[in-house]
This record gives sequence, C-alpha cells and structure tokens, in this order.
Amino acid sequence: MLMKGVTLRGLEVFEALAASGSVAGASETTGLSQPAVSQQMRNLETALGVDLVDHARRPMMLTPAGRAFLERTRTVLGQLRLAQNELTVMDLTHLSQLSLGVIDDFDNDLTPRLVTLLAENMTRCRFRLMTAASHQITEALQARRLHLAIAASPSAMTDGVVEYPLVRDPFVFVCPKGAKADRGGLEQVMSGLPLLRHDRELVIGKQVEAQLARHKLRFAERFEIGAHMSLMTLVSRGVGWTITTPLGYMRAGRYHDQLEVHPLPFSPFSRSISLLASTDWTDEVPRDVARMARMLIREMVVAPAIERLPWLEGELRILEG
Repeated sequence: MLMKGVTLRGLEVFEALAASGSVAGASETTGLSQPAVSQQMRNLETALGVDLVDHARRPMMLTPAGRAFLERTRTVLGQLRLAQNELTVMDLTHLSQLSLGVIDDFDNDLTPRLVTLLAENMTRCRFRLMTAASHQITEALQARRLHLAIAASPSAMTDGVVEYPLVRDPFVFVCPKGAKADRGGLEQVMSGLPLLRHDRELVIGKQVEAQLARHKLRFAERFEIGAHMSLMTLVSRGVGWTITTPLGYMRAGRYHDQLEVHPLPFSPFSRSISLLASTDWTDEVPRDVARMARMLIREMVVAPAIERLPWLEGELRILEG
C-alpha cells in the first residue's frame, strides 16, 4: 500500500518534471495546470519527507534523492503502462493471415514480447515473422511479401506504403572502455584507432557514410562489418571505434563493461524507426500494432537506455504519429 500522499498522478508529474526541467513542460505533458503540477510535487515531497527537485535552479535539477527515486518511479510507471496496454488488447480476431517483418535490432527485447501479444490476439490467424536488416524488410514489404514492417524509415517513401513513426534513434560514438581518457579525447581516438564501419549495403551504413562525407571525415578502409554484434565485439576488444545508435548499443549488453558511449564529436544526426504498412492495410490493425510497439519500445528500450546514459534524455524518444 502506498504511503499517504504518494499517488500515481504525483509520480507521473514527477516523471514529467524530471524530463522537462520546468513546471510549464510538465504541465504540457500531463495536461494539468501549472499550479496543479506544483501542488502535486509539494504533496509528493511532503509524503516522502525529502526534496526531489532543487526548485531554486532553472531548469530544475533533481537532487540525489530525486535521481534515485526517479529510477524507481520509471520502473513502477513502466510496468503499470505495460499492464494497462495489455488489457486494452488489439482486436485481431478477424485476421486470417498476418506477415510481419522486424529489424534485428529488437531481437533481444521488443520482438519476443510483441509477437507474444500478437499471438494472444490472433486466435484464427496464420502468422509469419521475418527478422532481418531494414533494407531487406522494406524490400519484402514493397514486394507484398509482408503486410507490416518495423524498420528504419527509408529516405524516400515508396508509393503504396504508409508510415507510422515509432522512435527517434540518435547516432552515438562507441569506443573501448577508457580509450577517451587514455588518448586524451575523442578526436585522438578517431585518429589513433581504426573506424569499424557498418556494411555499406545496410541502411545504417549508408547513413553513417553520408554524414562522414558531409563533414569531410576520411578514415582508412580497413574494416566493414555486416553483423552488428560482431562489430560491437571488435570494439569491446579494443580493435577500433564505431558510430552506432542506442538501440544497437543496448542490444550488446554483454559488452557494456568493455565499452564507453559518447555524443558524436561533430554535428548530431539520427534515424527514425517506423512501422510501415502497405496501403491495403491502412485500417485499425497497423495503428494498433504501432501503439503497442511504441509502448514496448518506451519501457523495454528507451527507459533502460536513458537510465544507463542520462544524456540521451530528449534525444532518444518515442515519436507519436
């Protein structure tokens, strides 16, 4: 039982205030008036007996107690949202078949949970799942071998395909643990260790190469790796550095102790992950699947990534659409 004064609304307001750094931002997120936001925070801090926020600073900053409590708050609210979302199930009982493609970035987390939820709602449906790279999945969708696809947004949308945005995935710099300190900065890491490139046939590889060319950054042509886990293994063993995204980094959890992650040392850029549907599927089904996917990505990928790398707050985020 929650102690008196600790309410779900108070926890939601605290989470929104921590994300925005202002009462106005929390008001916009929660739909409450600014006085109501301030009152909810006073009630929560009074109930807990500690200050969660340094109210004298602008933007507002969390106190040490606030940072610790935020982790627990996100966990609690995340589980409640998942439970609520699972209760508001999709009605897929009318489907006779469904073919879904999902990029392999989600193999560890989203895909197993999403497929389980879909299976529970498709009592009379023939279901097929394909996991592959983004370009392979979009090609299969365009060839009508898939009905729905979760993949990196293509640079140009093909006729006959509708996009439902899911998540903004910013690119980050990943190098061996301690490399920045040992070499005196990221520029020295870039010049002293080889770049481990993504396979340039992949969408992510093309995006990275385009940005490097834009900034006139040239590196030796030594490594080009197609399998993301192999690439992260090489980084963890000190072979070189790479540019990837939080989704890819979080997938390599076994190597986190041997890696360090930083914002890019040049202009930031990002990719978007979307649910793509052929136009003959533009009804409630893709909207429901997109809604479910956003919820799962928020709680299973975005929240853990921001907890590990707090500077991603606001950069790695869910896209509504």
